[in-house]
Amino acid sequence: MGNYLDKSYWNGLLKIGLSRFLILRVLYGRPLHCYVITRFITQLTDGNCSPSEGSLYPVLNDFLSEGYVTCSISTVAGRKRKVYTLTQKGIKAYYTAIESWHEMTRVLIEKKKHTG
Repeated sequence: MGNYLDKSYWNGLLKIGLSRFLILRVLYGRPLHCYVITRFITQLTDGNCSPSEGSLYPVLNDFLSEGYVTCSISTVAGRKRKVYTLTQKGIKAYYTAIESWHEMTRVLIEKKKHTG
């Protein structure tokens, strides 16, 4: 059980919950290898979420097996890298995630107005 009074508990929980959404977000529109995915997520969240490459690989493998991304091998700075690209299914998943995000934030904002 978590310490509900500890901000780091909530930060960790939110980061885990948002990791799939953030990966889809940074892959939207451009293929990337894992190191760059982690860097872009860190930049996108102003450093509030800095996932390790090791934490992203299981998610990327799930996305790959479910057809949300494809993977190719390219050479970057003399090293072979797996480069991930969103498929059409992955783009649809990203749009679905955005819709859910907007819906949830709208509800939370509206509830805040009514409850103070």
